[in-house]
Amino acid sequence: MTKMRAILLNDLGGTEALEQVETDKPTAAPGKIVVKVHAAGVNPVDWKVRQHGYWFSTPLVLGWDVSGVVTEVFPGENRFRVGDEVFGLPGFPDVGGAYAEYVTAPARHFARKPASLDHVEAAALPLAVLTAWQALTEAANLQAGQRVLVHAAAGGVGHLAVQLAKSLGAYVIGTASAGKHDLLRELGADELVDYRTEDFSAIEPVDVVLDLIGGEDYEERSLRVLKRGGTYLAVVNPTIVDELRVKAEPLGVRVETVMVTADHTALEHVARLVEDGELRVVVAETFPLEEVGKAHELGEAGRTTGKIVLTV
Repeated sequence: MTKMRAILLNDLGGTEALEQVETDKPTAAPGKIVVKVHAAGVNPVDWKVRQHGYWFSTPLVLGWDVSGVVTEVFPGENRFRVGDEVFGLPGFPDVGGAYAEYVTAPARHFARKPASLDHVEAAALPLAVLTAWQALTEAANLQAGQRVLVHAAAGGVGHLAVQLAKSLGAYVIGTASAGKHDLLRELGADELVDYRTEDFSAIEPVDVVLDLIGGEDYEERSLRVLKRGGTYLAVVNPTIVDELRVKAEPLGVRVETVMVTADHTALEHVARLVEDGELRVVVAETFPLEEVGKAHELGEAGRTTGKIVLTV
C-alpha cells in the first residue's frame, strides 16, 4: 500500500479548510521511522495554525500528538523495531502530519507507549505533557517545597501540570470552575480557586505561575501574586514576554515562556510516572479522523476537561 488518508489544510480559515484526501504514504529515511497512527491528539496550536498560519505554509497536514505502531525503521536506527508501540511529538515546531494514517519523524521524537495506556490515552499526552514539563522544570526550575499556581488547571496542559508539579514535590494551587474541583483534588491539587467567584490574587504568594489562559487581567494579577524571585510562565502568548518583563522587573520576578520540542528522555520519564500511577491523562472526547472539524470546534469553545483525541 503506497497511499493513505490524511486531513489536508488547504488554506487558512475555518474548519471548512480541512479536507480529507488520499496522499502518498511516507517512507523511512536516515534516522527516521514510520509509525502507523492509531490516535492523534488535538491541541490549541492546531486550530491556531489553521486560522493564522504562523510560520507554516499551506497546504499542510496538521497534528503533532501521535500514538501508534512502528511499521518501518531505516537501517542503522536501533531504538525501535517494527511492531513496537510508541507515542511521541513528531516534528514540532515543524510540520508533524499527525492527522493521517502514517507519520514519519526522527526516532528520538518517540518513546515506547506505556503498557497501561491505550492508544487514545497515549495520544493525549505528548505535546501537553512536554509543554508542562519543559515549562516547570526547564523554564521555572521548580523545586520540591515550592508553591505553584496553575491557571486552567483542568485543561489539557493544566491537568497534567498539576500532577507533574506534585511529582516534583511542589504545593499545587489550581484555578478552575467549581465543577472540576473534585477531579483536580483526585489528581493531587492542594488548593483550588473557583475563578468565577474568587480572586486568585488573594492566595498566599507563590514561587511559580503557569498561565494557560493569558490576557492582561490574568497577567497583571499573576505577576503580583509571585514571591520576589518567582517565575511567571507565559505559555499562551509568548509574543508579550518582553512587555511583561518590563512590568515584572520592579516586582523582582522573572517572566519566561516555552517553545515545546520533542524530547524522548522526558517522554520516557512521563511513561514511568504513568506506570507508577503518578500520572493520569484525562480524555474529554474522541472523534474519528474524518470529523476533525467537530473536534476543532469543541476545542475552540474552551470548556473541555482534559484532551480531545482523533481515532485513526
